[in-house]
Amino acid sequence: MKNAHPDYNRNIQRALLGKKMAPDYLDFHLFLGRNYDLTNVKDSARYYYKYVIEQNPKYQEAFLYLINLDLEEKKYDEGLILANKAIELYPDDKTFRLRRIAMYSSKGDIENEAKYLKSIRTKFPHDPEIEQRLYELYSKINMDRVGIYYNYTTISRDGIGPWNLASADYLRQRIWGSLIGRVSYAKRFSSNYIMASGLQFEVESYLYAKNNNYSYLDAAYSQDDAFPELRLGYSYFHNFKHGWEADLGIRYIKSQDNSDVTSLNIGLGKYFGSYWLNLRSFIQNEGPSFTFTSRYYYKTKFDYVTLIAGYGTSPDDRTRAAEYEARMTLKSFRASAGFNKLIKSHYIAGILITANEQEYTSNKYQTELDFAFLLQYKF
Repeated sequence: MKNAHPDYNRNIQRALLGKKMAPDYLDFHLFLGRNYDLTNVKDSARYYYKYVIEQNPKYQEAFLYLINLDLEEKKYDEGLILANKAIELYPDDKTFRLRRIAMYSSKGDIENEAKYLKSIRTKFPHDPEIEQRLYELYSKINMDRVGIYYNYTTISRDGIGPWNLASADYLRQRIWGSLIGRVSYAKRFSSNYIMASGLQFEVESYLYAKNNNYSYLDAAYSQDDAFPELRLGYSYFHNFKHGWEADLGIRYIKSQDNSDVTSLNIGLGKYFGSYWLNLRSFIQNEGPSFTFTSRYYYKTKFDYVTLIAGYGTSPDDRTRAAEYEARMTLKSFRASAGFNKLIKSHYIAGILITANEQEYTSNKYQTELDFAFLLQYKF
């Protein structure tokens, strides 16, 4: 079994011989179940797993293999009975509790999935796999949200600013993903005159696939100089074991003067208990930009403290998207701090303060301070 290329059929013949010579030696039965499982003879695998458990429930591997088989064959009720029995025998084993949660998740029983996720989080606090599952669960719960967002930007250079950006959005979240509609209004001043203003219309969506992988799509359109004419984005996110996540995507921005820029994004994230860390880079011909984001979740998906550091201009920065093409070749260094909080189960409030040291011509910099405020109502 431990060889690099095991011969499962030969293993079965050896185990059958061993079982004949020593019928009470349960390891032979367990090996038979495992090798039949790996050769897709599921009925025989199930028979031997059950036999081992009936003869001696101290075989944890037999429980685990049979529960996994129930998950694979969608026999969720049988799997739940078996998982509960295993948890009674091994209350300190996290694996069986996670398998029970996986059963409820596969059944689409979000209420019990949430119940047991909260229970396991209490028993195993700050576990990265559990934190990631909790985050994903909140993304599956049916809910709607309406919200408003306002960002005020001051600029240290004489005669430039301030900038104002306000948005209103509606989010519809279901088990298949989420759909967000957003309308934004921007007004930018220069020497006390309006330099640019206008509206932008935007649609965002997260679409979930198998194994907690998902896609992100974004499309925005405007006819006004305060925004790009067109902004498109797509990313695919893949979840690995132990709280790791990677994403690969593309961004496209077309300015009002018909010039356009395409960039590639690569990201890597990791859960460390209640902490989430993410590094993302946008790659284009004029040079890359980097954003490092850290969050500490202290209650729910909506309760967190965040710190962000970055270099270069990101195409996902809505405040500066209209100047993205001009800023790509210029240096910028930014840092942000903020928090979000869920209030009385329905209201979400947040604040984010960003300092951006922006090069506006060769070796000359201006300091841009963003004060962003968020208020949402979920129902």
